[in-house]
Amino acid sequence: MSIRHPLGADPRPGHAFATLAGGCFWCLEAVYEELEGVVDVESGYSNGHTENPDYRRVCGGATGYAEVVRIEFDPDRISYRELLEIFLAIHDPTTPNRQGNDVGSQYRSAIFHHSEEQKAEALEFLRGAQRLFEDDIVTELAPVDRYVRAEVHHQEYFRNNPTQGYCMFVIGPKVEKFRRTFARKRRLSAV
Repeated sequence: MSIRHPLGADPRPGHAFATLAGGCFWCLEAVYEELEGVVDVESGYSNGHTENPDYRRVCGGATGYAEVVRIEFDPDRISYRELLEIFLAIHDPTTPNRQGNDVGSQYRSAIFHHSEEQKAEALEFLRGAQRLFEDDIVTELAPVDRYVRAEVHHQEYFRNNPTQGYCMFVIGPKVEKFRRTFARKRRLSAV
């Protein structure tokens, strides 16, 4: 999806962006690229404080950036709320700066909104979702800022590296959980 066609600065007419951080961007990208109504998804970095972030520097933990996916979606085919429902199902929103063995602020749970409408919807959604979790949801909610597309070799990572260890033991089970839980929301070409 995103290797050949990097997302533009703005979504195409009639579409919208969602930018989500929930641990390693490879995991989120692998799920959202199978979702009906998602036009494209790319891995990137957002909401940091340094110029020209790259994977090595972001993983060092001092840039302030989170690993994110930027999702271009068609709101007539899938709602922002549905994207958020899947987001909470495929990562742990109760662990600060960590997802499994991935530890550091670059792996934080965050919703970086693109509008006041997205902010209000995400806030309402998170408040309602709290009842589903024993621990407090720690997902950061902030305006998207300083988004940078990740390097090309990080795009479509799971699809292009299915036998790599991290893909087999971390991403694969998350994708399978998504496929079981949200089978009706998968795009037909992904089935």
